[in-house]
Amino acid sequence: MAMQLDFRPKQIYEQVADQIRAGISSGTYLPGSRLPSERDLAHRLKVSRPAVREAIGALQNEGMVVTRHGSGTYVADQVDDGPIIPIRSHAEADFSPNSTLEVRLLIEPAIARLAARRAKRDELAESYLAQMASVKDINDARQQELWSECDRLFHRQLALMTEDALIVKIADEVEKSMAQPLWNRLRDDGIYDPERIQLYVAEHRLIYESIISGDENAAALYVEGHLKRVQRDINARE
Repeated sequence: MAMQLDFRPKQIYEQVADQIRAGISSGTYLPGSRLPSERDLAHRLKVSRPAVREAIGALQNEGMVVTRHGSGTYVADQVDDGPIIPIRSHAEADFSPNSTLEVRLLIEPAIARLAARRAKRDELAESYLAQMASVKDINDARQQELWSECDRLFHRQLALMTEDALIVKIADEVEKSMAQPLWNRLRDDGIYDPERIQLYVAEHRLIYESIISGDENAAALYVEGHLKRVQRDINARE
């Protein structure tokens, strides 16, 4: 059997998660204890706060820590004895949500421009908008799942509206990153109230209406503004 080697460098958040994981394993951070604040961890490890946020999100997904809004992040009460290893291997690690957003900021305004040149209505895009608007409680598991799926598929549908096969293939890769647990963890934490949900819906509608009216500049501008808001929201909370 041929050996498969993974030469992908570890992302910054993975390295931060390793450091926190080692602290839990060594007893520096005991079960039930509060972790240092994101600001403190960023200072100690000499990384950005978004990288710490992503690391904590990854550890939440592994069940190693829990975050209590307004209180902080705590080591889970039950931590097995012995070495602590991530649930997923390095090769399977989720992409950094902030890196995903940087890529999206590069390509999605261009996608919106191309779609606006076609200036055609799209039933599926309109269906995703309607379903997102129907979500009232993002803390309800089924509504949260509906929101995540429709948000992801709406942005992919914009690529389909360009009628360009290569653009769609690129968008498919982006869509996969938006289906990953870490993306959903940080995104859902950032849109935790009904007003924020409806704001996102309004931004999606502005993007869609600009596209079908053929306004390339507005479509690109609204996409960029929306993605920058997402970036702020997933990085704004302690």
